[in-house]
Amino acid sequence: MSQFNRFTPQPKVKATKKTAAGKAFVDYKDVEKLRRMLSPNGKIHGRKRLSTTAHEQRMVAQAIKRARFMGLLPYTSATL
Repeated sequence: MSQFNRFTPQPKVKATKKTAAGKAFVDYKDVEKLRRMLSPNGKIHGRKRLSTTAHEQRMVAQAIKRARFMGLLPYTSATL
């Protein structure tokens, strides 16, 4: 059983990183960070749950989709 139950708030995950030029991006190769942004069933958590802006949420969704396509993340909860 995990150390967090459903009533204990989970620690926030910072979604974006900054490049040297100051541009924000989400790294699709950072699988552990992306996995914490998914529900146990494999759904992407909403903006309020992740406390991201709309632009950051779109980048998170795109990064998760890329990681799934590359085989780094599963599409379903069978292997999460």
